[in-house]
Amino acid sequence: MRTLFLNPPSFENFDGGASSRWPATREIESYWYPVWLCYPAGMLPDSKVVDAPPHKISAVQTVEMAKNFELVVLFTSSLGLRVDLKIAEMMKDVNPKLKVAFVGPPVTIEPEKALQNNAVDFVVRREFDYQIAGYANGRPLEQLPGVSFRNNGSIVHNPEGGAIENLDELPWVTKTYKRDLDITRYNVPFLHHPFLSLYTSRGCPAMCTFCLWPQTHSGHRWRLRSTDDVAAEVRYALNAFPEIKEIFFDDDTFNYRKARTLELCAKLKPLKFTWSCTSRVTTDYETLKAMKESGCRLLIVGYESGDPQILKNIKKGATIEMALRFTENCKKLRLVIHGDFIVGLPGETQETLSRTIDFAKRLDTETIQVSIAHALPGTELHDYGERNGLINLSMADEAGHQLPNITYPGLDEAELVDAVERFYGEYYFRPRVVWRVVRKAIFNSGERRRLAKEAREYLSLRSKRKKFVREQRKDAAGMANKGETVPSLD
Repeated sequence: MRTLFLNPPSFENFDGGASSRWPATREIESYWYPVWLCYPAGMLPDSKVVDAPPHKISAVQTVEMAKNFELVVLFTSSLGLRVDLKIAEMMKDVNPKLKVAFVGPPVTIEPEKALQNNAVDFVVRREFDYQIAGYANGRPLEQLPGVSFRNNGSIVHNPEGGAIENLDELPWVTKTYKRDLDITRYNVPFLHHPFLSLYTSRGCPAMCTFCLWPQTHSGHRWRLRSTDDVAAEVRYALNAFPEIKEIFFDDDTFNYRKARTLELCAKLKPLKFTWSCTSRVTTDYETLKAMKESGCRLLIVGYESGDPQILKNIKKGATIEMALRFTENCKKLRLVIHGDFIVGLPGETQETLSRTIDFAKRLDTETIQVSIAHALPGTELHDYGERNGLINLSMADEAGHQLPNITYPGLDEAELVDAVERFYGEYYFRPRVVWRVVRKAIFNSGERRRLAKEAREYLSLRSKRKKFVREQRKDAAGMANKGETVPSLD
């Protein structure tokens, strides 16, 4: 079957699916590669991957594509599901013979919700590579593990198959990028542009309660590609894309096992290229040193919070002391860190927020990202919120920007939004950080243009967020003045 693998235009500039662990329209426009779609696409030579948001493909243009395909595989997100279902309906109107499959976290958790819409023919829960390839090549739905579909008025849920163990058998996503994507469209503020992104493993053994992929899609079982296969794909990518400045290894947990990381670094080092990856603060100095010597430039590190109890509440498996030691080691080795923090995790108060901001300033990493805790369906954090009556149904605004969907007594939506602005302000408007940014802008014209663009985008969103905070507080004050009870999430 002629197959379209679609990352849909759920919202304008929406980085919401097919590789985004934190689906949302970003404060600063950025996009990750649709890695999950590119694996099965590589199994079907006559297929096409369409990643609508970064390529600025509208809903109207997307719907028109339905005429040219027999099967569409749409990767959806919890934030975008409602819009994505509408797109599927419109595609079916244009081509009634079109078969539509939905994949992604929300249909793994609640397949019935998507199948209530007649535009969706079936969904594949969790990994979907071989199921989609099998169906496109003629296998009936009844024979495909992990598939849910309608049959004679009822919904059938096929038993799940095992996770894919031999990752070396899967095609290289970089070959699909070469065939279907414009790599200049993909940008992440802290990565050198243009960059490529790929996986060396699937799954994550860590148990963080908020993390989307291990709990809904790839699982906690850590499965590895051979180091030879990874090195071979990197060698191909460097030849196929001579313009790239960096390769990003987008694994949930790239350096989880020391021996494997050292083995991989030994095979990457002779290729003499720049790369970056995710990292946990449990990584020791020897491993970091091997990474640096093999070309590693930057690490994305999830510090999350500076409060020890919150780290325990979210099952982070790391301590404040580990984070400080790890950061010191990275600085010794001149490894750049992009630090990730979350406001609004279980146990958050105004005091813990201040503690985390002070902790971030003490770490003093090159850049940071501050996100509002998002209790996405299918995660332990979402279950916690529902059990305790803390879930607010507004997951995002009309443009797909995150809104707090889990709040606490004494810490409402407006205060959490305000906390993000306070965090960024206190962190970046320090003399040493201002000079760090200005120095980049002075000596690098490309960096200067990038920083100017990011500043415009961030200030625009900051204005919208401040308006949101004012409106929330005005509504609460108005209700109080009328003698009405202000809704509480206690």
